[in-house]
Amino acid sequence: MGLKNCAVPELRLRRKPLLAAAVMAALGRPFLIGVLFVCAGRAQSQAAGGSAQSFEVASIKPNRSGARNTGFKRFTGGELDATNITLKMLIVFAYDTPQERILQGPAWLDSERYDILAKPDAGPDRPVDRSAGAIKLRTQTLLADRFKLQFHRERRLVAGYALTVAKGGVIAKVSALPDGRSGGNGGRGWIHSVGAPFSALVIRLSDLLQRPVVDNTQDARRFDFDLRWSPDVEPLGAASPASDGPSLFTALEEQLGLRLVAQRVQAVVLVIDHAELPSEN
Repeated sequence: MGLKNCAVPELRLRRKPLLAAAVMAALGRPFLIGVLFVCAGRAQSQAAGGSAQSFEVASIKPNRSGARNTGFKRFTGGELDATNITLKMLIVFAYDTPQERILQGPAWLDSERYDILAKPDAGPDRPVDRSAGAIKLRTQTLLADRFKLQFHRERRLVAGYALTVAKGGVIAKVSALPDGRSGGNGGRGWIHSVGAPFSALVIRLSDLLQRPVVDNTQDARRFDFDLRWSPDVEPLGAASPASDGPSLFTALEEQLGLRLVAQRVQAVVLVIDHAELPSEN
């Protein structure tokens, strides 16, 4: 069955449980493991379970202040509290899709701004799931109910990168850990990995660059490495005056023997079919 009629969100992790565990441990960033199939139609939570997948009350008010501050406030109590956000920003959050892969939609998709406060149904006999995944599911329902959002997903060629082996060959250390074991950590400007394959590294690179990255190394080995770069240097090398470290691109080549080559790659995009301006209540 093609993707035109059934939306398949791009997977941040592959289906192999061991690889999923390796990515979470080695790359030091939380990932949502699982598959959400959203067939063409209303955007909504696909899990069963009544109010657990929806907010009990939600206030949506236009923000015409012209202020520059925008974004999501700290999540507490499983609620959604956002200031000066657009519908596109809300879709990015709810469906974990980079904004450059959200296509079409009404002219106001990225111009009309809103303040949103939505609270889940809570009570002594109704414990609230406060996890980020649960908040995203409830936001999907909010998009369907208040913005009448309809969309589908399909594969298209988009701007991205291919991870390839540099001219001098791979210089990352091959891991001595037994198969199935891995570990590591990561943060701003560094990734420490033990026993992870390059297919796991491209997931982190896609997230950092906000563009899809494919593994063209044809190397299935697992590696130990400590990749470090200056987060204040743009990927292609434009450094700020205070920066004294390499860019991510340079660090990959000098420290791991890998290159990122800009090219068009296949990726799943979200195509907006319909959306409406919401009522304020």
